[in-house]
Amino acid sequence: MSDIDTGITEPKPKNPARKVKRKVVRNREKPTQRYRHIIQGAFVLLSVAIGVRFFLFMRFLESNGAVRFVSRPPGVDGYLPISSMMSLYYYLKTGIVHAAHPAGLFIFLAIVMISLVVGKAFCSWMCPIGTLSEYLGAFGEKLFGRIRVPAWLDYPFRSVKYLLLGFFVYSIFFLMSDAAIKVFLNSPYNQVADIKLYHFFAHLSRTGFIVLSVLFLGSVFIRNLWCRYLCPYGAMLGIVGLFSPNKIQRRADTCIDCAKCAKVCPSFIKVDKVKTVWSDECSSCLICVDVCPVADTLEVKSLLNKKKLPKKNIAIAIVALFMAITGLGMVTGHWQNDISRQDYLYHIEHLDSYGHPTSTGDVRRFNSDAEHSVQ
Repeated sequence: MSDIDTGITEPKPKNPARKVKRKVVRNREKPTQRYRHIIQGAFVLLSVAIGVRFFLFMRFLESNGAVRFVSRPPGVDGYLPISSMMSLYYYLKTGIVHAAHPAGLFIFLAIVMISLVVGKAFCSWMCPIGTLSEYLGAFGEKLFGRIRVPAWLDYPFRSVKYLLLGFFVYSIFFLMSDAAIKVFLNSPYNQVADIKLYHFFAHLSRTGFIVLSVLFLGSVFIRNLWCRYLCPYGAMLGIVGLFSPNKIQRRADTCIDCAKCAKVCPSFIKVDKVKTVWSDECSSCLICVDVCPVADTLEVKSLLNKKKLPKKNIAIAIVALFMAITGLGMVTGHWQNDISRQDYLYHIEHLDSYGHPTSTGDVRRFNSDAEHSVQ
């Protein structure tokens, strides 16, 4: 019977190795990255405005009140993450927003919440240092090509930022008592931590200049040098971002194995080899999603309901969360600090006597001071 021609053509068996026809999408990277660059630029301008206002505030203090008074910008608290972390710990223990740097607490909460929702997006969408590092790295790649640190060096170097984070977490949450946290937050050093930071850069030492120069030039050759190896803030946000339900996911059935996503990833994540990107180094920049030439192959999806999260919505969520949480601090009266002009003038005269706590011995001193204050 098999030799009889029935006139019916049998369908050819499907070749499982045969690739399905794919819709190639062109220039998809432009809109999303445009949104990201606009947000980056807005936060750089905001940081510059804060810096200029703080400079004018410092001119008033350093002139002993002889020039026109310009109020201190509360946004400078965003550059005091350690103080903000301690304020969060204090708030969780007491329910009180400490008045020294209240804006820092809300900025810190906003950044952490963004990481919980869309991963470590703060680093690639908002952080001015991350923006500078990104553009320095892009400039270096145009000159020298992409340089990657060998794995046997990369892994131990990346551990440095986690060691720094571990030191701060251990010192704050394990070594310091609740009363010691309060003593530190009330201390003159914490009240003028922003001024101390300003003086570090305004009167940069030779050692500081050399360190910053090495980091600056090194970022040209090694992309995101500071962020990848040294930033404890980024390390914390990377860990928090692991708990975000929204992840970049790859459809293996439509992937054409072009590896473009892995080639452009600033964090050197092998996006083309995984189904879901689980990495503390992923900054949710979405460059890999944008560069993928096949429609709906790389997408940001929720692990909870499997629904796709449009890239425009990610940009909206980042800005909306930041504005909502920091706005909450403003409308509830927890934005401006309670340090008077006269107190600042006093502190500026005694600034050199306020030592920087740098060791576990200083932590024990805060605990001791707290015990004595209770007695």
